[in-house]
Amino acid sequence: MLDFTGRGLMAAAGLLVVSAACAQSYPSRPLRIIVPYPPGAATDFTARLLGQRLADALGQPVVVDNRGGAGGVIAAELAARATADGYTLFFGTPASLCVSPVVQRKVAYDTLRDFAPISRLVVNAQIMVALATFPASTVKDLIAAARAKPGALIYASVGVGSPQHLGMELLKARAQVDILHVPYKGGGPAMTDVLAGRVQVYMGSIPGILPFIRDGRLKILGVAGLTRSSLFPNVPTVAESIPGYEFVGTWYGMLTQAKVAPTVITRINTLLNAALKSEDTRKILLSQGSDPQPTSVEEFGAFIRSDCPNWARAVKLAGIKPE
Repeated sequence: MLDFTGRGLMAAAGLLVVSAACAQSYPSRPLRIIVPYPPGAATDFTARLLGQRLADALGQPVVVDNRGGAGGVIAAELAARATADGYTLFFGTPASLCVSPVVQRKVAYDTLRDFAPISRLVVNAQIMVALATFPASTVKDLIAAARAKPGALIYASVGVGSPQHLGMELLKARAQVDILHVPYKGGGPAMTDVLAGRVQVYMGSIPGILPFIRDGRLKILGVAGLTRSSLFPNVPTVAESIPGYEFVGTWYGMLTQAKVAPTVITRINTLLNAALKSEDTRKILLSQGSDPQPTSVEEFGAFIRSDCPNWARAVKLAGIKPE
């Protein structure tokens, strides 16, 4: 029952005063952004770029803390348990927020209960790549090779239940082919084995792959999105080769603990959105294949609530069972 007595109103007023005081002194020490993948991944690049923008605006260092593994669960659990003072932010992805709670039996956090949304950051198309020397040059070529030798080809992902894993499993299901899955603890380790020729195919975000395409070591087989990439307009989408294939890519967003003061959340949202709308930051992100899409706190919360069920449906369609 709400307390509308004098004592209750005084207590509520006191909380507002404390919250305002905290906001005025915040931040008084460095901030930390927990990233669910190792250095070298597209998440790491984006987190460090926006972390530096936050540091410049706040006048305090912002440290990126890479905690890869378990489809983002390790990082998410660490972020969820952090002190709710606004000094620990979480760089969320669909893998950690939407997919892992569905495909893993024991996840010690609840996305909607334990996290407070701050802002969506960017949306990334995913691309399927292979070594430049790989015989297949298109998705149709890959499907033909997989049908010729079932189980002989190997694809890498950034982890079980990751969007990239789901994207490839959806491809396998729609095309009815057998390609072996090898999960890694992030894009960096996966790319190492792709470049070494130990695995044949990899699906990932454009920023982490682009340098290897530009230097000629990798080639694009297809774009896993609803539309072709503006960076590679001549490369067909996977859906153009596989009717019924639906995979929209992935997104990144900033969150913090559910009990962080709303005034702090609003301030971080304002600074992140200003950075994402600035010409220099947009130019950098777009050149890497990332589309800046900032939101209000409320819009990001509604987006998570509507998008997580889509990923759950993708898990079911791909036939992935909880582990």
